[in-house]
Amino acid sequence: MLKEMVRYPLEVKGAKASSVMEVRSPYSGDIIAEVELADEKAIDSALTESVNVFQTVMRKMPAYKRSEILLRTSELLKERAEDLALTIAVEGGKPIRDARIEVSRAANTFATASREAMKLDGEQLPMDLSPGSDAKFGLIVREPIGVIGAITPFNFPLNLVAHKVAPALAGGNTVVLKPSSATPIASFKLLAILLEAGLPEGVLQVVPCRGSQGNALVRDSRVALVSFTGSPEVGWRLRKEIHAGTRIALELGGNAALVVHDDADLELAAKAACRGGYGHSGQTCISVQRIYVQAKVYDQFLKIYKPMVAALKVGDPLDEATDMGPMIDTDAVENTRQMVDEAVAAGAQLVHGGKYEAKNCVAPIILTGTTHDMTVVHKEVFGPVTAVMKYDTIDDAITAVNDSRYGIQAGIFTQNLETAFFAGRNMDVGGVIINDAPTFRADHMPYGGRKESGAGLEGVKYAIHEMTQPKFICFNLPR
Repeated sequence: MLKEMVRYPLEVKGAKASSVMEVRSPYSGDIIAEVELADEKAIDSALTESVNVFQTVMRKMPAYKRSEILLRTSELLKERAEDLALTIAVEGGKPIRDARIEVSRAANTFATASREAMKLDGEQLPMDLSPGSDAKFGLIVREPIGVIGAITPFNFPLNLVAHKVAPALAGGNTVVLKPSSATPIASFKLLAILLEAGLPEGVLQVVPCRGSQGNALVRDSRVALVSFTGSPEVGWRLRKEIHAGTRIALELGGNAALVVHDDADLELAAKAACRGGYGHSGQTCISVQRIYVQAKVYDQFLKIYKPMVAALKVGDPLDEATDMGPMIDTDAVENTRQMVDEAVAAGAQLVHGGKYEAKNCVAPIILTGTTHDMTVVHKEVFGPVTAVMKYDTIDDAITAVNDSRYGIQAGIFTQNLETAFFAGRNMDVGGVIINDAPTFRADHMPYGGRKESGAGLEGVKYAIHEMTQPKFICFNLPR
């Protein structure tokens, strides 16, 4: 696996590659693959084929067949787990232990989609509820919507692709996928596995491209839904370019908050904050970024938390002992450095970290004395930084959590059921996690942001509903 460089061709019917891109390991800097890129003509060809395959193949494919393909894909993912984990670690810098978890989750995502494909039923709608309709009989059926345009980020190059592809196929759609240019290899390997599992040619097409060339995908009227995961800035800009009538599902960024109340299990809270704040070097949209600790236990929490963070091993993602691998590139490192330097210059204290090492590695950073107006608090860092702040009352904590342009998930540690319910009802986010980090996500649960964090829902069943549509059929039955 990855012992020698591989070239991945652009396999779009009737299209040629516009250029070739090198894929480099963010840790070693080595060229690990070459990928042929699509231009607007290639994307047009992919969409033409996708529409044709949707009309002639997927609309006619029965649910049991879609389910079988998805289940077989899940099984093949498990069989090739180590190869896929190594791919994720090398191309994206994710520590190998976390990469294995991602592969396992992707297999579960496809297995869940396999089950959900068999549940897409409709309902009878009684029509005799109003005068004049008593001789009518109503049915509601769910139908696929067509071509899904999927755009995915670097940080989960397999499972976030699975979260778009698996529900789309379960619902009977076709997919044109633009993976991250930093981590495209996992998408090509997933395509090969799906074809081996029985997916017909052309149902999923991978069109890697750089920057604005991918906008041809979102502007095209043949795309029924654009499913995008990435930064808020890019996501909301894309919304303005999407063709009128095209649906949109946006899973964007955040600055996830964790509340540690005075009755919390501090050891458990510190472990969750450490795991949630520094997993994949903080490069997840629900990474713990803001930690609000009740004033009575603030010093005690920091006393527990700091040694945990200091013990994290940073380095080679292929080392089994590594907790944090590299950031994705030098721009990501510099962005983190600038935010932290600005905060320190404005009065924040650097409690731990601040070492920017070779190979895009950054030692985990803890800041105290931060305020809401600092960039490291009110914007998304997307790096290994947590800001630990005090609060007095639970109302103060929830006000601070909600004082954000984002709102994907938040967490709270408390042993009081009333406090937990109060937080759950009043935190203005898509999901509230009690006694765990907001980084927790199960692949079958509803997942989506509020405010600038997105629109629409992911989670297999919920994504399928985004990618299908109800149709009402009414029979007039004369007496």
